Amino acid sequence: MSMTFSGQVALVTGAAAGIGRATALAFAAQGLKVVAVDLDRDGGEGTAQSIRQAGGEALFLRCDVTREGEVQQMVGKAVEAFGRIDYAFNNAGIEIEKGRLAEGSEAEFDAIMGVNVKGVWLCMKHQLPVMLAQGGGAIVNTASVAGLGAAPKMSIYAASKHAVIGLTKSAAIEYAKKHIRVNAVCPAVIDTDMFRRAHEADPRKAAFAATLHPVGRIGKVEEIASAVLYLCSDGAAFTTGHSLAVDGGVTAF
Repeated sequence: MSMTFSGQVALVTGAAAGIGRATALAFAAQGLKVVAVDLDRDGGEGTAQSIRQAGGEALFLRCDVTREGEVQQMVGKAVEAFGRIDYAFNNAGIEIEKGRLAEGSEAEFDAIMGVNVKGVWLCMKHQLPVMLAQGGGAIVNTASVAGLGAAPKMSIYAASKHAVIGLTKSAAIEYAKKHIRVNAVCPAVIDTDMFRRAHEADPRKAAFAATLHPVGRIGKVEEIASAVLYLCSDGAAFTTGHSLAVDGGVTAF
């Protein structure tokens, strides 16, 4: 099925690398104007530059999604530049836990919840009025398979992703009759720079990660990007409030 889009502008947070970068490039390949948002100026500008070099139109905006003033300013600049926001992929997130629940720190809790939950909430808070004013839009939030079940030694991260799904479902119901669809994508282990750094010292860990997935491998960033574009496309016009697992069969057990 070829993807078709009624809108022309996509905003992607966490666009400097990994899933965010792949999704920004995928939107651009479909002919959309892209607002690439990240705290990492070099990486985010690199994503925007790659789009421009390929003949597309892109703008990089630096933003800390945990700060409402910066989020509000970022959304305003996006609208100022391109006139609207048809699709938003709220993907910025962090993952810093390495131990059991009782071993976690308050600083870890605040950091993870701040980016993964507050950041998604703030982005939607300021994207939704834009979409309401223009008559519709589509939002996809990055959750995780950890938001669909348990994640031993990643309890705070799991809680944050459960919260993202809760925000997604609630917003979907609130704005369903306003022609705004809100969904979430739930990846399993994906081959990102973060994953490679975490496992470069011990290749056995990477091999073990592959065995966790019934398909026998970890996922690719492009596979998550395809899922995000589908949820934004006209082909998903009857889909809202859904948490799409893109997980190689992990949650089928």
